[in-house]
Amino acid sequence: MPGTLYLIPIPIAEGTVNTLSAEVADTTRNLEHYFVEDLRTARRFLKSIHKDLVIDAISFSEIDKHAGPDISLLKSWLKEGHTIGVLSEAGCPGIADPGSELVAVAHSMGAHVIPLAGPNSIILALMASGLNGQSFCFNGYLPVKDPARSQRIRALEQHSAKEKQTQIFIETPYRNDALLADLLKHCAGNTKLCIAKNLTAPGAYIKTLAVSDWKKSIPVLGKEPAVFLILGS
Repeated sequence: MPGTLYLIPIPIAEGTVNTLSAEVADTTRNLEHYFVEDLRTARRFLKSIHKDLVIDAISFSEIDKHAGPDISLLKSWLKEGHTIGVLSEAGCPGIADPGSELVAVAHSMGAHVIPLAGPNSIILALMASGLNGQSFCFNGYLPVKDPARSQRIRALEQHSAKEKQTQIFIETPYRNDALLADLLKHCAGNTKLCIAKNLTAPGAYIKTLAVSDWKKSIPVLGKEPAVFLILGS
């Protein structure tokens, strides 16, 4: 039988291991094979929950940002019957990161795929937004430059208003303030906008207002992880 692939969430904010299920610690205690988005983050996380862990005894494969994961290695490990962990840089693997490609291969080989419970900034932001949680769409990253960026914002807003569907997207943290400026520039005044920043951290910021109200007092978001949600009307 092929091996097992565990999807293991890690905290989305520093010092918030308490947001993980106990199953995460139990599962990672004995795993010796991992695919990780960032090797340094993965090693630090594992040592934080298992002080006596011998890191050098673990086989890690870092997912290349351009070439993607080493699929040949994954197939080899699964054929050998290994239990494998997948760790993203923050949050849940397979959601806005390369883990989904590994999962697809595991399914094609008939391997067991087991997701563990943990924090996800997209779902947490939606929960706290007050916007439509019955119909929503995650759009990943928006285009960086105009005219593609402004066109995409308007298209999402129009679709949101027509379908009453919450539109969710993220941005590279150092571009947060630029994205907020573009949203306020291109969205209608009555469109609802939620900004959810640094979720699960002590200084988390979550606020939903109409675009016209945001314009009265525009926050400085800085370079902390943020999720943006809009709902047109």
